[in-house]
Amino acid sequence: MHDWIVPDWPVPAGVKSLFTTRSGGVSFGVNGVYASLNIGMHVDDDPESVVRNRALLRTVLPAEPKWLQQVHGTLPIMIDSTVESLEGDAAYSRTTGTVCAIMVADCLPVFLCDVTGAVVASVHAGWRGLVGGVIEKTIAAMDVKGEDLLAWLGPAIGPEHFEVGVDVFDAFVQHDRMAETAFVMINKGSEKKWLADIFALARQRLVRCGVRSIYGGGLCTYSDPRRFFSYRRDGKTGRMAALIWRT
Repeated sequence: MHDWIVPDWPVPAGVKSLFTTRSGGVSFGVNGVYASLNIGMHVDDDPESVVRNRALLRTVLPAEPKWLQQVHGTLPIMIDSTVESLEGDAAYSRTTGTVCAIMVADCLPVFLCDVTGAVVASVHAGWRGLVGGVIEKTIAAMDVKGEDLLAWLGPAIGPEHFEVGVDVFDAFVQHDRMAETAFVMINKGSEKKWLADIFALARQRLVRCGVRSIYGGGLCTYSDPRRFFSYRRDGKTGRMAALIWRT
């Protein structure tokens, strides 16, 4: 039985969104690493199982999602038009029935929607994308003022488990000194390590863009193996999907 998450945020009636969990599919893999609703075709799961999982998901969607080839970058893709490449880390749309989709397994999924419901986006915000400006670039591509946007933060690796090194800490703090508040230094001997709050880092980026209506955040993929895939926790694992569309 499926256990997907329907975001609770005050979007216009014509905007629908969905985040899948690992329940309700047919995948398994050695020791159940893909059990059971793995949406990712690129993680060495049985391709036929992934096709069946995507078909199960398709029953609640208006169309087949436009799946991106994600590269932990910052490029938003307008998926309404025909493009030669769907390589990018955010999808946005102004067309009814077009499903924007990204896949995650610890990275932060961010939904964006303007207050009139005219444009929607799904953003893959891992730390590399966040520090590189994937949220800012997606908002710029949507061509909507920050104060006219709503944002929802989906499940991601929580601040008690997201251990990072000095490279990640420095990358964020060099961009914005306030980012330091999203890190807690931990004792790892001579090597500097921090626990990072990816939800707080995303909120900071959104606020700097003028977005004030921010919802969700806080659900940890790492600490809930029954419900979520987690790359940091398991290494070999499946992927969940974050989908948004206009009706």
